[in-house]
Amino acid sequence: MTMQSIGEAARAVLLTPDPHDKRRAARGLARAWRQGRLDHRCDTAMPDEPAWPAAPELLEPSRMPRRGKGGSERGRIALLHALAHIEFVAIDLAVDLVGRFGSEFPRAFVDDWIGVAADEAMHFALLDRRLRAVGSHYGALPAHAGLWEAAQVTADDVLARLAIVPMVLEARGLDVTPPTIARFRDAGDDASARILSRIYTDEVRHVRAGTRWFGWMCDERGFNAVETWQTLVKARFRGALKPPFNDSARHDAGLTQEYYGVIAS
Repeated sequence: MTMQSIGEAARAVLLTPDPHDKRRAARGLARAWRQGRLDHRCDTAMPDEPAWPAAPELLEPSRMPRRGKGGSERGRIALLHALAHIEFVAIDLAVDLVGRFGSEFPRAFVDDWIGVAADEAMHFALLDRRLRAVGSHYGALPAHAGLWEAAQVTADDVLARLAIVPMVLEARGLDVTPPTIARFRDAGDDASARILSRIYTDEVRHVRAGTRWFGWMCDERGFNAVETWQTLVKARFRGALKPPFNDSARHDAGLTQEYYGVIAS
């Protein structure tokens, strides 16, 4: 009997709509890979869009209600919900990266990104549990509809995917998470602050993986990594790279100022 491939298992995670089933499936995928129960084959077509639940309602960014600064309880719940949605989508982003592009890389690439998917699943679980502790839950509020767009516009090229998702979007988390932690602490919400501190530590490692494998593939293709990243961001990223940047954390992740300093607005 042929062993199931990592691509087949990745597709199954992407097509799981229930958030908690998806979270468990992602962690099960990581466990099966670590235990050697999945072939390193990524010849299964990935879906154009993952399966998601009916709630939360997905809105265009312009229609999203303003969350405020997170000082009020209502504001903190809205912020926790937004962060939970980011982590939920991040599960699919990491799994799709493996299923779509994993055959172009050595096994260590799959090791890294399956680990990222498991981290994102754990982050989602922590945030959803925190939402429930404060009287809410994931799906209770609307969420941003545009997060998967980064996957759609980079589905043709792994360099574009790595440039935009870990090296722009997740790197932005390194910039905004420390002040968000401070706001929760100032509001006396140490439980939420501890969760975000854990997520922040993992985010540095995720950006480092993105930068590492972006550089690896640039070397394979004979490209200059910095120039290629800047070209791809200008062509594929619809937003702007706006300071302030957490230069220290970005440097720790291998994303030095030579990448983003020149094209920041």
